[in-house]
Amino acid sequence: MEAGQRCVHQTGDWKVDSQSEENKLAEIKSFRALRPTAEKAATISSVPYDVIYESEVREIISTTPESFLSVTRPDGLFPEGAKPSDEEMQAAARMNLASLRDSGNLVQDSEDSIYVYRLSVGGHSQTGFVACCAVDDYENDVIKRHEKTRPDKVKDRTDHMIDLGAQTGLVFLAFKGTPETSSIISETVACEPIYDFTASDGVRHTIWQVLDSAATVNAFEDIPAVYIADGHHRVESARVARQRLRELNPNHTGDEDYNCFIAGIFPSEDLKILPYNRAVKDLNGLSESEFLEKIKGDFTVEETMEKTPSAPGKISMYLGGRWYTITSKIPNLRELGPIERLDVSVLQDRLLSPTLGIDDPRTNQRITFIGGARGTGTLEKLVDSGDAAVAFSMFATTMDDLFAVSDIGEIMPPKSTWFEPKLRDGLLIHLI
Repeated sequence: MEAGQRCVHQTGDWKVDSQSEENKLAEIKSFRALRPTAEKAATISSVPYDVIYESEVREIISTTPESFLSVTRPDGLFPEGAKPSDEEMQAAARMNLASLRDSGNLVQDSEDSIYVYRLSVGGHSQTGFVACCAVDDYENDVIKRHEKTRPDKVKDRTDHMIDLGAQTGLVFLAFKGTPETSSIISETVACEPIYDFTASDGVRHTIWQVLDSAATVNAFEDIPAVYIADGHHRVESARVARQRLRELNPNHTGDEDYNCFIAGIFPSEDLKILPYNRAVKDLNGLSESEFLEKIKGDFTVEETMEKTPSAPGKISMYLGGRWYTITSKIPNLRELGPIERLDVSVLQDRLLSPTLGIDDPRTNQRITFIGGARGTGTLEKLVDSGDAAVAFSMFATTMDDLFAVSDIGEIMPPKSTWFEPKLRDGLLIHLI
């Protein structure tokens, strides 16, 4: 297919599945995206709502009022120190979405489509599909999860979704690529993209409109499982929103747009996982020497110049201005179960909980999680400034680890994976 050639359009709907329920495969569906004009795509689109601090949101909105953060993070619209109510923030988000539409900067496609989305940065590239997935598949564990969700965050996004009548960001899904999906991607990227720009963080975003959606839907018939890589709260919010909207709709049929959620679905072999590092505020009453001595029961401790671990089973630790490599003494570590062998599990079970008193990392206020994209310099800064007493640089969890945990229906420890680069919010919006 020559560059610039338009792809053929065939609208798709939920495909008929003749398989038995226990062998049911994930379904994808085309949709009519609400999206920025090509000229405004770089200006309007934004990083995901949950990877940016309020101060950063406020700074971006002040310099770029059209940023989609004015919709996804309305807290940044209010003065520093203000405490707007949920109703005030939702009203601001609703007003800004309406303003972007009324100005003509956001327009809805006239026909259902699936999209191909490529992200490129620093020699890394990943290319996948953007489509709608069934909430039923999430509820029935056809779309597999590996994290728990927090009710407060789910409520926030559910209210946001229902109030706006829109899903404003992509759930990030992974699947094991096939020759069919690879062929569709190769043919599509030979077409003219609808977007091609490089964001301020250096990530290049290129999106093509797939007009032969039926071929893509059919290609997923051979894919046995789809996994949530990132966006568990977005999916759970879509599930709760579907439940609430269904209860309000006496004529519910199951075909309504609120029965699905929008997702970026990427071949796992393309994906890049960075570590999710940890920092702890204090040493739980121990001196540095007492702490080091106590952890030697479960780890060998060696001072080093290395700031990142070289292999699974090793953890880099920053304490008192020095870096250490701590290595688990568990024999045959990789032969343990898929959860027990994770470095984040070993650290939590053998050090954070028994020695530092971090009983539940989801709720304990003494632990901070730092995405690997911020680098080890952030860990050093936290400890050197006194904001933390000790920090841990982790070896990245692998896609095989994620699949293994998800396949047995278990839950990973919190903050086990950090995916880079991040999908942009506001490029492809699903109206419900």
